[in-house]
Amino acid sequence: MTSTRIGDAVLSTGLLDHVLRTRPGARVTVACGPAAAGLFAGLPGLVRVIAMPKQRYGGHWFDLWRQVVPTAWSLVVDLRGSALAWGLLARQRRVYRTSDALVHRVRQLSDLFALPEPAAPRLWTLPVHEEAAAKLIPAAGPILPPVLALGPTANWIGKQWPAERFAALMDRLTSPNGILPGARVAVFGGPGERDAAAPVLAAIPADRRIDLVGSVDLLTAYAALKRSALYVGNDSGLMHMAAAAGIPTLGLFGPSRDEHYAPWGTKAAVARAVPYDKIFPPGYDWRNTGTLMGSLSVDSAVAAAEDLWRRCGETT
Repeated sequence: MTSTRIGDAVLSTGLLDHVLRTRPGARVTVACGPAAAGLFAGLPGLVRVIAMPKQRYGGHWFDLWRQVVPTAWSLVVDLRGSALAWGLLARQRRVYRTSDALVHRVRQLSDLFALPEPAAPRLWTLPVHEEAAAKLIPAAGPILPPVLALGPTANWIGKQWPAERFAALMDRLTSPNGILPGARVAVFGGPGERDAAAPVLAAIPADRRIDLVGSVDLLTAYAALKRSALYVGNDSGLMHMAAAAGIPTLGLFGPSRDEHYAPWGTKAAVARAVPYDKIFPPGYDWRNTGTLMGSLSVDSAVAAAEDLWRRCGETT
């Protein structure tokens, strides 16, 4: 049982990888929120994915219990910290308890299994996803330049860096003197995020623009990210997918803690607005706010992307 949000669900996939490697032939049922359900379509040993749309009075938990209680489980892993795990017949249980400690979620989740090394997130695709991505993003080569991937959206406007700054960053990174001169630019986003991404799309020359906003499923987006050279985006599920894809990933942070949610891996970095503890204005009301990312300058984000690019180049 994993998260409703895509990013948290991605971070939990390292535990799935651990279970599959230590229990060969395991058959797996995944329960999660509807938005994250598509992440698991390629999972080896998958029996089914149970999407859990939220219901009043916790009715979604009763529906899930009704579907899984007939089975005798070898292992139940509950990353939601619910009581449901204790109402099932199971040989083993692992139930996560949320902690406010400033420790990355990957590390916290790995402690559930007392793993000596954190379980790095990973996703599994099917051939259909790889084939679709190859058509959307043909491989770079002598004719086609590499791809800069951008994630200008987020699940909340407070976390969204201004669109005009994404456009300025794109111009500088892909300029003749940039780290990706002449690069194609792929813009990623989910259903319903086209308005937020539109100014960034409009700033990209048509012959270099790859529009993937709301038009592909999660695993095709992941396969497309694997074909990109560098990802820069807000703190979002797409950012975590990019890091899991193993490409250099720069996360832009403001009103969320990078200590918990920085992109995971040796090819990841963070550019942050003012410190988290100082980012919320007096009398702050999240329902009426705009972006809280204004203190992150284009210069700072470009410098962080360049540093990450050089670091990754030195380690490959």
